[in-house]
Amino acid sequence: MLAGGKLEAKYEASLAGIAVGKGQWAIDINEDQYSATASGGTAGLLKAFAGGSGSGQSTGRVVAGALVPSNYQAVTTSAKKSETIKMLITPGYVKEFSIEPEPPLDPEKIPITDAHRRNVIDPMTGSLMRVGGTGELMTPDSCRTAASIFDGRMRYDLKLDYKRMESVKAEKGYRGPAIVCAVYFTPIAGYVPDRAAIKYLAAQRNIEVTLVPIAGTRVLVPYRMVVPTPLGVAMLEATEFVTTPAPAKAVAKTN
Repeated sequence: MLAGGKLEAKYEASLAGIAVGKGQWAIDINEDQYSATASGGTAGLLKAFAGGSGSGQSTGRVVAGALVPSNYQAVTTSAKKSETIKMLITPGYVKEFSIEPEPPLDPEKIPITDAHRRNVIDPMTGSLMRVGGTGELMTPDSCRTAASIFDGRMRYDLKLDYKRMESVKAEKGYRGPAIVCAVYFTPIAGYVPDRAAIKYLAAQRNIEVTLVPIAGTRVLVPYRMVVPTPLGVAMLEATEFVTTPAPAKAVAKTN
């Protein structure tokens, strides 16, 4: 049985080849619980025009190898405002969620119903992709999956499909095989149907995520994310990706 593992990673964001932000991600998975914490902010030229930062955290339990979230929080801060989203999750159901300060009601938004809060996970847990079974981890089938996500504001589905295998090499840490998956985004509720950005994302067929494993686990996480935009390709890529397996627990001997 796998005891678990940790990840300490740093990422750089770019748009059309120009650096626009930096972030870091820490993940800790053990036999019965997990946590994931991310933070980041704008950098370079973008910071001069629209400085902003954000952080997010998800915690939960590991049940029969599956990641089951219990709490999620995301904070975004810009020059104009700060916003905090919180969610309390029982297995498969968002029991409570809040946005502070509370946003004004938008009659054009498809409302979030009780049904939209069931059989979902938070976006942070959704980016930790556990591969079931005991076989080979890095195979095309590991890409063929889907997730139902609620982020406290919007309910959407993500569907992944296999594209190719490649090798990656971080400046520090991981070097080795990676799986590249196509990502398809389907908005469900909590959004304005006529919003151009949502329509654009839902129509995209060239979004890619490159996944690599956390040592000591059967969990794959994003090493690189590529999203076409009207302004050029947006990319988030790891510069450091240091992953270590948790030490196996000693088994007590009995006479």
